[in-house]
Formats: sequence, structure tokens, C-alpha cells
Amino acid sequence: MGFKNNLNELAGFTKRFLKYAAYAPQNLNNILQIQIDEYLNRHLHNNPKYDEQGKLNKFEFQVFSQNGEDGIIEEIFKRIGETNKFFAEIACGNGLENNSAYLIHKGWNGLWIDGNIDYIEKIRTQYLEPISSGRLTVTNALVTAENIEELLSSARTPKELDLLTIDVDGNDFHLWRAINEFRPRVLIIEYNAMFPPTMKWVMDYSPTKKWSYTSHFGASLKSLEILGIEKGYSLVACCFSGVNAFFIRNDVLQDIFAAPYTAEHHYEPPRYFLKRKLGFEREFGKFKNL
Repeated sequence: MGFKNNLNELAGFTKRFLKYAAYAPQNLNNILQIQIDEYLNRHLHNNPKYDEQGKLNKFEFQVFSQNGEDGIIEEIFKRIGETNKFFAEIACGNGLENNSAYLIHKGWNGLWIDGNIDYIEKIRTQYLEPISSGRLTVTNALVTAENIEELLSSARTPKELDLLTIDVDGNDFHLWRAINEFRPRVLIIEYNAMFPPTMKWVMDYSPTKKWSYTSHFGASLKSLEILGIEKGYSLVACCFSGVNAFFIRNDVLQDIFAAPYTAEHHYEPPRYFLKRKLGFEREFGKFKNL
């Protein structure tokens, strides 16, 4: 009798465990989301550091961006205005998580380039309407310092496009340095937040370099700041997660961002644990921009 009771108890426990396990991933995700929200409230939204006039971090939000870049981009163009509403994104991924997908929904035109043919094929399926209407050009190519300007030119990119974003997980610094013919009003570029804001460090250039999923990639924020100065750009922000840096061309900078425009002032440490995707899985479909 005792053995039978033990079996019944075990069966009941197993049933309850399986029932819980079926929901456990969602429960764990909800718990993680709550913890991230609490972290953001404590260290970002309620942090006096980001109350400084001109700071951009409190404007962060995510629609299609990997982190809070969508919100920073929107706030920048609220301040400096839009011109041709044209973007170019180097290493756009599958088009469902990058810095410019949200802009398509807002009526912008642009160019996406990626070396992964699977990503490009998915984009051509997902974004059939903007591609067929000529609002979006998609190119499959490995972008190097030697061909980046040719790729931009072949897509009829305006010389002074509103936004250029570079996120190739490696040669980002070298790609920006190679661009001379095009002068975007705003540039977003990935930086290696492992290095402190005072340190100059740039990965050696190799046109076929691929990220090894280690700390050896890109350039430090200080090195990008210096390159920006040489090219006539000022560093105005880094996203709170410590992934992307935002530069604005000096002639459109105005006095509406947080100075000094240095790595020491705008550096954000690596907070890669904040990466999340709110809401449902992303999908691009037919819509009206009313």
C-alpha cells in the first residue's frame, strides 16, 4: 500500500513538474524582464547622470533595433531635422533587428548591405513591397575598405545621406576611415567597450576578417573619437548597453547635445546582458504609414 502511495505521489509530482516545465521558459523570461526593467530604472531612468542637458540615453527605446538605438536615432533627428531621409546600413543582418528597419516604417528610403546570402534572401522575401517600389535597395556583398565607396555609389546613395550605420563586428574603424566621398549627417558605429574610454586601440585590418566571438574586434571608443575629429564629426552619445556610438557631422551639430564630445564623457561600459526583444517576434509586412 505504501509503495502504491509512493508511486501515486511520484506520478502527481511528475505531472505537476511537467505542467510547470511547459511554462517555465516563459516564467523565467518574465522574471528576467522584470530584473532588466528594475536595472534600467535604477541605473538609467532614475540616474541623475542622464539628466544632463543634451544627453540622449533617456530617450532610448526599441522597436527593431538590438538595444535602445531606435529611440536615440529618433531624438537626434528631432533635434537636427531630416533632409533626404536616406539611410545606409552596412551589415544589416536579416532586416528584423538593426538600426534602420524602424526608419522604413517611418517612410525613409535606404540601402542595406550584408555578406550573408541567407539574410539577404530573407530580406527580399520579407521586404518585397519597399524593394519593388524602389524605397529599399538590398546588396549581398562582403564590405571592405577597398569596395565600400563603390558599393554606396552603385546604389545611388546621396553624398550627404542622413544616416550611415556600420556594424561589421571587426573592421568598422577601417571602413569609416576609407569613406571620403560620402559625408553622412549622422553616423552610428559599433565600438569595443571592453577598453576604457582613455585607451586607443584598433584591430589590425584584414578584408576577410570575421568575428571570432571574442574580445578581439573593432576599435575602442577613444580611437573612434579621434577618427571622428579627423573627419569632422563629434561623438554625442553611446547607447546604454555599450554597443554603438553616435557621431554627428560638425556643421549640423548645433549646441543641443552634451559636451564635451569625448570618449570620457560619453562612454558606456559593456552591458550586453541587457539585450532583449520586447513583444512578439519581428516580421515586416504590408502596412500604411498614415
